[in-house]
Amino acid sequence: MQLAHIPLDRLNISAVNMRHRKRAPDISDILPSVRARGVLVPLLVRPNGSPESFEIVAGRRRYFAAKSVADERGEAEPLPCAIMEDGDDADALEASLIENIARLDPDEVSQWETFSRLISQGRTVPDIAATFGITELMVKRILALGDLLPKIREAYRREEIDAETARYLTMASKAQQKDWLALFADPEQYAPRGYQLKQWLFGGQSISTTVALFAIEDYPGLTVSDLFGEDSYFADADLFWQRQNEAIAAKRDAYLEAGWCEVVVLEPGQHFHSWDHEKTPRKKGGKVFIAVTHRGAVECHEGWLSRKEARRARENSEGGENPETPDKPSRPELTGPMQNYVDLHRHAAVRAAMLDRPGVALRLMVAHAIAGSGLWQVRPEPQRAANETVAASVAGCKAEASFAEKRREVLALLAVPDEDGRVAGGNGDAFATASVFARLLALSEDDVMRVLAIVMAETLEAGNAVIEALGNHLNVDMGAWWQPDDAFFDLLRDKEIANSMLADVGGKHVADGNVAEKVKTQKKIIRDFLSGENGRRQVEAWLPRWMKFPVESYTDRGGFRTADQWARVQALFASE
Repeated sequence: MQLAHIPLDRLNISAVNMRHRKRAPDISDILPSVRARGVLVPLLVRPNGSPESFEIVAGRRRYFAAKSVADERGEAEPLPCAIMEDGDDADALEASLIENIARLDPDEVSQWETFSRLISQGRTVPDIAATFGITELMVKRILALGDLLPKIREAYRREEIDAETARYLTMASKAQQKDWLALFADPEQYAPRGYQLKQWLFGGQSISTTVALFAIEDYPGLTVSDLFGEDSYFADADLFWQRQNEAIAAKRDAYLEAGWCEVVVLEPGQHFHSWDHEKTPRKKGGKVFIAVTHRGAVECHEGWLSRKEARRARENSEGGENPETPDKPSRPELTGPMQNYVDLHRHAAVRAAMLDRPGVALRLMVAHAIAGSGLWQVRPEPQRAANETVAASVAGCKAEASFAEKRREVLALLAVPDEDGRVAGGNGDAFATASVFARLLALSEDDVMRVLAIVMAETLEAGNAVIEALGNHLNVDMGAWWQPDDAFFDLLRDKEIANSMLADVGGKHVADGNVAEKVKTQKKIIRDFLSGENGRRQVEAWLPRWMKFPVESYTDRGGFRTADQWARVQALFASE
């Protein structure tokens, strides 16, 4: 026998049920209980020709009561079911289920106290479900009552609030529960319940400034206050979430820099359930879980592993083998740092080439204004490098030097004293915008176009399909902007790719003759061909296929974002 929750639409009455052909049963005696508490005793079912469909052997009245409640509320909840196996005796199973439920206190708050005590003693959710003959989901719902304030739990115990209201309150933050409890205790106020409570919790309520992780004084949007000025809220929810997510990302990065192996940011509204996890210190692989409510509140749970992960960690520390370790995924063509290296060099070359084509820059700017992009706010491309080696390579490349020189000329046109600063990326101050506008009015059309080209280049996002489209339209010659350097060869670690590159520079005969050599050896031979040393003929203007416009791959393994992007936009430029 297995216990599980099964959706209503996958259940039907079995022909062996003695009441199968009779009309719908009288459920008036059990309907109030099902409406208030749901179905407690699992239905007895068996597969009905497919693993997706089940027929009810026992529990017909509970099934009809649940359907009636679903019709009232407009939504149906899955029902707890005991799935019979071959050889199971229906009468014996039903008697066992009823006996197990009878052992459990009917008061759900008392059940929570019992389950919590068992959890503290080391029992798991499956253990508790098996002990009392209920599904794991029912155990988790009872344990969720621990998220309620004590006064709310007592009100639920006294049946002053129904199960649906209590369930929604378990999804509320402590602050929301206190707000609701204040309404509940005030006879002149109305405390929303049931579906109305759900709307109250998640239906677009104002977001309090107290939940912000970022500095309110740096927030560019508007906040509104009540008449007494004690509470304030964000007027623009979208802008709040943008800034809050940036702050959450910064907190995640800070945890990683502090040495935590992994930081898991849960989806808004997804709760962190401590009973499904074990407290684990950072040195033993503990993770950080960041929970975010629908109203923006953030909670960080430091040093936890799921019970399954904690068990694996103990097995590994004891030298045991883990049979559940998944197969190693297929190796992508480019490593993360190499993809970053390729993206930034191609980005630098495309935007440098675009400076001589301001008409193209204008059209691209208009496209950004119409359709938007990940950078159009306006923010400069940060050019984040995966490591110091990549950063140094890009900083010292010819394209970057050319761009920096022309940007200094534009900064001089705008009378900006910082010669090494950026042109774009202001904070949205209206007076600063007016000042720049006045300066532009005094410039010639040609100079304005030079400024426009720099702004477009600074806000051109690296590593996306626009780089592919623009680079191919401009016929960017990467050989004029890029030469293979130490950083490139340090990041090249794939023997198959290295052998293909060796065939490009030295021919198939040389590549086949070194096919079994280490990557280090093959890279040395490639560099000899490029420099003409050690008796190798010199190969000039060589470009890896990754650097070309249009881009090419070395393998069919996938994992090369640039090639995938070009494949999607290539048809758009086929007529050029």
